[in-house]
Amino acid sequence: MSITLTDQDKITLRTAAYGAISLLAAADATGKPRKIAANGSIALTSATGPIGHVLAEKSSGVPLEGKSVAEIADQVLPALTASTTLLTKQDPAEAANFRSTVLLAIEAAQAHQTRPNPVLADLTRQITAALDAA
Repeated sequence: MSITLTDQDKITLRTAAYGAISLLAAADATGKPRKIAANGSIALTSATGPIGHVLAEKSSGVPLEGKSVAEIADQVLPALTASTTLLTKQDPAEAANFRSTVLLAIEAAQAHQTRPNPVLADLTRQITAALDAA
């Protein structure tokens, strides 16, 4: 099955995926938000299929703004749900690909940590819930 995405759909998908990584980086208390951002972004640009093509496109136009974790979350969590809803309607397999891509990027973003971070664990739970809310 093929999916058809408008430019706005692509922005929503990129906002959701890159926003999830930005959300983790903003909440990182270890002082290594750049490492989170870099590792997560590498994982996102390594995605395959139609989602991989969308995430690999130049990410300009991603309207992610906020000075606090709460402000970023207010944009990212609804975008994650909207992305999964959109993809599920067109191709459930591609929705599953998007979900696994975002979760893999979150895991990669946190790979440098030697101890569990409860704040990032909670954000990961919220991201997962937003992906599953569709």
